[in-house]
Amino acid sequence: MDKNSSSKFNSLLKKIDLFASRDKVPDKYGAILRGFLESYREVILQHGEEPDRPFDIFGTFIDLIEEQFNHPYKFEPYHEKVRAPFDYYQFGIDFLRPLVDLPHSTLRGVEQLDRIEELLEKGENVIIFANHQIEGDPQAISILLEKTHPKFAENLIFVAGTRVTTDPLAIPFSMGRNLLCIHSKKYIDKPPEEQHEKQIYNRNTMERMVGLLSEGGRAIYVAPSGGRDRANSAGVVEVAPFDPQSIEMFYLMAQQAERPTHFFHLALSTYHLLPPPETRESELGESRFTRGGAIHLSFGERVDMENFPRSKGISDKREKRRIRAEYLWSCVKKDYEQLPK
Repeated sequence: MDKNSSSKFNSLLKKIDLFASRDKVPDKYGAILRGFLESYREVILQHGEEPDRPFDIFGTFIDLIEEQFNHPYKFEPYHEKVRAPFDYYQFGIDFLRPLVDLPHSTLRGVEQLDRIEELLEKGENVIIFANHQIEGDPQAISILLEKTHPKFAENLIFVAGTRVTTDPLAIPFSMGRNLLCIHSKKYIDKPPEEQHEKQIYNRNTMERMVGLLSEGGRAIYVAPSGGRDRANSAGVVEVAPFDPQSIEMFYLMAQQAERPTHFFHLALSTYHLLPPPETRESELGESRFTRGGAIHLSFGERVDMENFPRSKGISDKREKRRIRAEYLWSCVKKDYEQLPK
């Protein structure tokens, strides 16, 4: 790292210290950002990139976090990406891009992705059931698809849980994406006095989703696990099980829409870019670090939500939902295990 880059790095450390000294900022955020910056720098240098531009982007990241502490952004049930006066969509991509080893990244199932785009162009809808590994999955998808399917990646709608719409460190990235915002089970009764209001919010989100699907031409990414994949005791990252109720909810909402909806599955591998904490935390402000590396996507075939393996002869609705969720999970797991490690 040259003298100018070292100076920029030291300036960023001072900027973090100044930010962390603000009265509104909890003490832990300084340590979180310093650790994140250190790992960010290491990956950039490993990739042989000049760090000046990434350091500038990291500086912008700190400014955007501070803005959230001063003026928290409130997400509507359906949030459309903010591209002006500041382009949050491009910011998220520019922030993550230096961490991605693009030459060794892979995209599988391009023919399925082409099929999805054909359906969208006809004014029909697509819901994609996928695993979820990092906060930056939407940005990782955009980076890997920007040369082949940029419009699809930009217009994709993500179902977002409470944490990425309330954590000041996640909000700048969330603001740059199309989101259907839902209060997840883990946060719905925290605090208890807000539970009813959050339930109403969730109903509004579902109603808005039906409206979007009735308009047609929408693609929605859903992680039915309700959270991110994590490493097991042996250090192997496992695809988290899918929740039957979550899948059923989106299936029922799609049936209420005026335009047809098709279902596909997606396996992605992005874990090393921004690994989640080993334990699931309900408190905001988790630690962040990056190892960088290649990322991988595998788009699977269309799924018949009524006729799938082991579904024949099942009359009990709850049992059929369970088997459907297991089947979708097994499809994603199978594709995930075939991705490069």
